[in-house]
Amino acid sequence: MTAALCAAFVGAGCSHRGEPWQLTDVSGHLPDLDFTLTGDDGQAVAADSLKGRTSLVYFGYTHCPDVCPETMGRLMQVIGKLGPDAQKMRILFVTVDPARDTPSALHDYVDAFDAQHARGLTGTDAQIEDMARHYRVAYQMEKRDPNGNYEVTHSSAVYIFDARNRARLLATDHDSPDVIAADVRRIIKDQS
Repeated sequence: MTAALCAAFVGAGCSHRGEPWQLTDVSGHLPDLDFTLTGDDGQAVAADSLKGRTSLVYFGYTHCPDVCPETMGRLMQVIGKLGPDAQKMRILFVTVDPARDTPSALHDYVDAFDAQHARGLTGTDAQIEDMARHYRVAYQMEKRDPNGNYEVTHSSAVYIFDARNRARLLATDHDSPDVIAADVRRIIKDQS
C-alpha cells in the first residue's frame, strides 16, 4: 500500500519512505555533484573527494551586500539545529565572482561563518560558468560604479547533495532553517 501511495504522489515529492519532502525534490532532475575547482586553501578540489558527507552548495560572492550573508547565516542556523548530525554535512560556497574572490578572500569569508563546516570554492571564469550551467544557476555582473565596484546578480537557492554526491533537494530563501534541517537530517539518516 505504501509503495502504491508513493507512486501516486511522485509528482508531489514523495520520498522512498512515503513521506513528502518539505523542500523541492530535484532527484533525477539535476546532475550529480561533479566539478574540479580550487578550494579556499589554494588546492585543487574534485567533487569525488567530497563523497561521504551531505553537501549544501550555495553560489554567491564575498562582496555580496545582503543575500549571501543572510543565506550563510541561515545555513549556520541549520548546522545548529542538526546537532551531532552536523558532522555529516558541509557547506560549499561557490563564488560567482572569481575575479575578486581569491582563495584567500573565500577562506576569510567562510571562516567568519564556520571554519569547521564551510568551504569556499573558486575557479576560472569558464569553470564557474560550466558548473553554474549544470545546476541552472543564473548570475550576471552589474555595471561598475565610478570606483570600479560592482555587484553580481545571482540565483539564491541552496542545492543539497547526498553523501554519494547525488542531487536531492533544493532550498530557497523562503525555506526556514527548521525545514532545511529536517530534510537534511532525513538525507543524512538515509545514508547511515
